[in-house]
Formats: sequence, structure tokens, C-alpha cells
Amino acid sequence: MEKQQYIEAGKIVNTHGVRGEVKIQVWLDSPEFLRRFKTIYIDAKPVKMLSARVHKGFVIAVLEGVDDINAAMSLKNKTVLIDRADAKLGKGEYFLCDIIGARVENESGELIGVLEDILETPASSVYIVRGESEHMIPAVPEFILKTDAEQGVITVRLIEGM
Repeated sequence: MEKQQYIEAGKIVNTHGVRGEVKIQVWLDSPEFLRRFKTIYIDAKPVKMLSARVHKGFVIAVLEGVDDINAAMSLKNKTVLIDRADAKLGKGEYFLCDIIGARVENESGELIGVLEDILETPASSVYIVRGESEHMIPAVPEFILKTDAEQGVITVRLIEGM
């Protein structure tokens, strides 16, 4: 599976204050993860993040060249991307976009289907797997036994009714 160089990390949902700060809704694991990036991408252009802090689950950022509320307002509703090369993921970590399209098989290696989508719910993520039938599999250790993002294979344990 080919990996995208740029990954959607969030969306600028508003301004913050009058000095040009922007409020970013984060689509990654945590706002703290996005804070670590020095450069983000907006409209396919690199933008330096001069400072970033977490406030009520959002990232409040000062971006280079965005010096007032009018400049910040012009970025409202823009998607924020990050470069995969800047991510520095730990061993066994991966982006969810890297497993969409992965082969899903049971413990015996039999094909169940392909991971088509991931629903985010308060309790856990739910994998939508389509094959001969559709399966909704909670992304918890009881059901997701192994995820190999490099090979594009997810091993699961199904129970009756899944």
C-alpha cells in the first residue's frame, strides 16, 4: 500500500484573540502530537508554526505571516496537513490512513474483507470491514489481534454476530 506524503491533521475552525492566532481542531491522536510540528501545510504551502499551545482540546497556533485577525480569518475552514517525514512515529505506531484498504483476516489467515472506513466513537474506534458481508469490529485488543501497517494486514478475532 502506497503511503501519502501529506496527512490531514486538522482544520482551522476559528481565530483566537486579535493578534492572528488560529484555533485548530485536531484530527490526530492528540493536540500535543500536532504541537510538535514546526511546519504545517495549508493549501499545499509550508507554513511555520511559531508557537502552539493546547486549549480545551484545540491547538492555538501562531503562524508565520499571520499577524492580525484579518489574516487569521482568511484561513478559517482550511485543512491543515503534516508531512509524514516530520512525524517520527514510534515502533508499531501508524496513521489510520495507512491501514485503510488493508486486508483483514481471521486468526487462521482466512480473508474476511478489506478495511474500508474507521468510525470514531466515544468508547473506541470501530473498523468497517467489507468482504462477502460487512463487519463492524471494535478496535480493541479483544478483537484486533495484530496490525501490520507495513504489509497492509490486520488480524482479527470475530465473535458471533459481528
